[in-house]
Amino acid sequence: MTTVFTHLESPLGLLLLSGVDAEDGFALTAVTAPRQKGALTEPADGWTHDPQPLAPAVEQLTAYFAGELTEFDLRLAPVGTDFRQRIWSALDDIPYGKTVTYGELGAAAGQSPRAVRAVGGAVGANPLLIVRPCHRVMGANGALTGFAAGVDAKRWLLAHESGTTLF
Repeated sequence: MTTVFTHLESPLGLLLLSGVDAEDGFALTAVTAPRQKGALTEPADGWTHDPQPLAPAVEQLTAYFAGELTEFDLRLAPVGTDFRQRIWSALDDIPYGKTVTYGELGAAAGQSPRAVRAVGGAVGANPLLIVRPCHRVMGANGALTGFAAGVDAKRWLLAHESGTTLF
């Protein structure tokens, strides 16, 4: 299986997008930002630069940053445990411009309230930054808690979606 990549200049810096051919067609596997904790910010050895299959993701992210898109429609194939996959899937249900707490996200994914730290770990390991909106998850008291790409990036994304600069 060949992994392809391209880059996209964004308000968060140069994003790295990667994807693979899946059973039912091409799928996006990762979107990462500069200095993102725990993620590749440069292509791995053996990856092939090929913007063509990633063009839909580039177009949709560009439209998102321009304020013209509020929901992504891309085939996704992130790699993670079953638990992480459930949490990441629950991220898809957080509406544009809204936020939830880690506890609320865990409950939506069928997890015990005691699993909030594990939920936080899964959110922090989300390989599809922006596309799977982990930036919409807040601390129990509404605080801007950790974000793999940095709290400033989270603040920018939330302000972008709400049309304010209050975050």
